[in-house]
Amino acid sequence: MKLDILNKTGASTGRSYEFSSALLEEKPNEHAVYLAVKAYLANQRQGTHKAKERSEVAGSTRKLHKQKGTGGSRKGSIKSGVLHGGARIHGPRPRDYSQDLNKKVKKVARRSVLIDKLLNNKVIIVEDFSFDTPKTKELHNIFTSLKADKKPLLVTGELNKNVYLSGRNLPKTDVTFADELNVYDMLKADAVILFEGAVDKIVQSIA
Repeated sequence: MKLDILNKTGASTGRSYEFSSALLEEKPNEHAVYLAVKAYLANQRQGTHKAKERSEVAGSTRKLHKQKGTGGSRKGSIKSGVLHGGARIHGPRPRDYSQDLNKKVKKVARRSVLIDKLLNNKVIIVEDFSFDTPKTKELHNIFTSLKADKKPLLVTGELNKNVYLSGRNLPKTDVTFADELNVYDMLKADAVILFEGAVDKIVQSIA
């Protein structure tokens, strides 16, 4: 499968990149994609939640009434979780939500999403460009020229600070570089725009 390499205006440069037929014949692995997305979202969680439990909440530990003979329920102190103003029972505690994923599963997931995007004509290859200073409007115009201004994901070959800063203020736009490319960002993008210098890196990383 050949893809033309376009310039910033959306016109063909006359060059093209050919993806191997072996890659495109592979069936996308939906379960690997699911595991990768689940792990990514879990790793985004801070896990700093905390509620005070019975031993931590302020209040007297005096027993409210005797254990038996009152006809009411048994009550220890005013901090009992069954009382209004009492402590939280089994409340959230700080914890680490991060999940590990095998390297091979990550590769399969990235490969599966890339294959899906290629087969659905949602991958655009553009020749490398840069800005002297961050230029949000100019980057938006480039996306418009490429007909990919709804939810684009721009992948550069390496960290390109001015391009990254230009895209940071555009809604529903992600800018990353080849080494940081993840399954979640690729999945939610309507168009994956790859720098010419990023394509080989991505193909090698999923091989």
